[in-house]
Amino acid sequence: MDGVYSNHRRLNHLLDSVVTEVRRFAEGQIQDIQRLTQIGIALSAEKDLNALLEMIVDEAMRFTHADAGTLYTRDDANKCLQFKILKNLTLETHLGGTSGQPITLPPVPLDVNGRPNHANVSSYAALTGDIVNIGDVYEKTDFDFTGPKKYDAHTGYRSKSMLVIPLRNHENAIIGVLQLLNAKDPRTGEVVAFPEEQVDLVAALASQAAIAMENTQLIQSLKDLFEAFIETIATAIDEKSPYTAGHIARVTELTMMIAEAVNAAAEGPLAKTRFSADELEELRIATWLHDVGKITTPEYVVDKSHKLETIFDRIELVEARFDLIAASLETEMLKEQVAHLSNGADPGALADREARLAAALTELEADRNFIRDCNTARRNLGDADVARLRDIAARTYRYRGEDRPWLTADELENLSVRRGTLTDTEREVIQNHVSVSIKMLQQLPFPAKLARVPEYAGGHHEKLDGTGYPAGLTADALPLQARIMAIADVFEALTARDRPYKDPMRLSRAVAILERMVEANHIDRDVFDLFIGSGIYLRYAEAQLDKDQIDVSERSA
Repeated sequence: MDGVYSNHRRLNHLLDSVVTEVRRFAEGQIQDIQRLTQIGIALSAEKDLNALLEMIVDEAMRFTHADAGTLYTRDDANKCLQFKILKNLTLETHLGGTSGQPITLPPVPLDVNGRPNHANVSSYAALTGDIVNIGDVYEKTDFDFTGPKKYDAHTGYRSKSMLVIPLRNHENAIIGVLQLLNAKDPRTGEVVAFPEEQVDLVAALASQAAIAMENTQLIQSLKDLFEAFIETIATAIDEKSPYTAGHIARVTELTMMIAEAVNAAAEGPLAKTRFSADELEELRIATWLHDVGKITTPEYVVDKSHKLETIFDRIELVEARFDLIAASLETEMLKEQVAHLSNGADPGALADREARLAAALTELEADRNFIRDCNTARRNLGDADVARLRDIAARTYRYRGEDRPWLTADELENLSVRRGTLTDTEREVIQNHVSVSIKMLQQLPFPAKLARVPEYAGGHHEKLDGTGYPAGLTADALPLQARIMAIADVFEALTARDRPYKDPMRLSRAVAILERMVEANHIDRDVFDLFIGSGIYLRYAEAQLDKDQIDVSERSA
């Protein structure tokens, strides 16, 4: 005996048994409370909603020795309870959650014909907030158990004891229902009623579960909000410049293809590098936002397809001016003819003047065609071309008593761009979008796992030798994520089909340019080798490029 309580042996034995049972009960309660604490910690740590819902059912079943469990979430928009998890150990059933198996059962209505549905036990608990503990559903007449009985008839199962607990959030609103079925005596395996002393503990578990559910849903809502923000920015850029939005989507796709290839690399210098799921998400977000600063870039610069283009293509003004110059030449000749004839000169002597006019008009038209050609993005100018433009600009015509140049200084500057369409000033405006992107992103309160989004997004135009922009960073300051994005950004820009200012480049030429950039220490050799050796460049090309651009079938790094 553990103690002596009296001189009566039988009484001592009885008291000793009571003490032992009380001790067992107290120890069991302590273990249950400790288990609840452990469950609460585990629930709080789980961020995936499906996994969390499944954990709630699993833990509640283990806690109560239940054979089956169902979890519903409340859908106020459709006035029903939606099945989320359905488990039955005896029948080895696992639907919903992480199982990948959908639950095909219809939702439980919260009202029928405009009146609260108190017939179904789950909807009753959701509507009233009451806990329902039933010893045998076949003997209970307060609720409609047609569904469980049909299920039993179909499967051969025998539903008996049931515990139904509403899940309340921190505002005391009911957000779901936990339904447990067939509690088993852990010693005999017999189906018994759910003990009343466990109900409060299970209710505490349900409360912890509801808060964890709400937190997980809140986190997911914040993620959804952030994704919506990204999509809103992309939509704004799309409205401003449709090809830029396409560029963002394609660079994101290509960047993630390369990052996943890094994770899959079994050999080479990147074989030991692995990105975690959070790091991949961080890179994906950074890539989606890498050109966010272009929302402030003037549209006529972003989409400049001709050298004289601003809000409109000023070639039209030059054309009109050349028409005016031609008319002025003709007017001057007519004035000379009238004056000549008025002095009684021989009309035959005017032929020389007409020939000179025809020659001047021919030369004028040749200059006009030359300027038209120089205005296009596809014309690369040499020194002779620039000299001819300066010669044309130096000529003048007379209009309203003033001598005016054939080309203005600004027109000459734009037409003299040797490659592409952008002047140095406009190129600086374009390049400034990176600084604006960094400034915008640094103002966002990114969580710790996304803290480097501004750094990655802001590094995609940097070069390993320090000649990039905006900060002129060198290799030691450029993380692998930014190097990956840089290659994706350049390759997409070279091969894009939708640029208004250039023809899409053939695949072989784009790869050759990347190779020259590697040799010049502008982009990362290891990333480039993986990009080529893994075949990513070709898979991307087959999905995004025109067929006539793909002039290589396969090559290795």
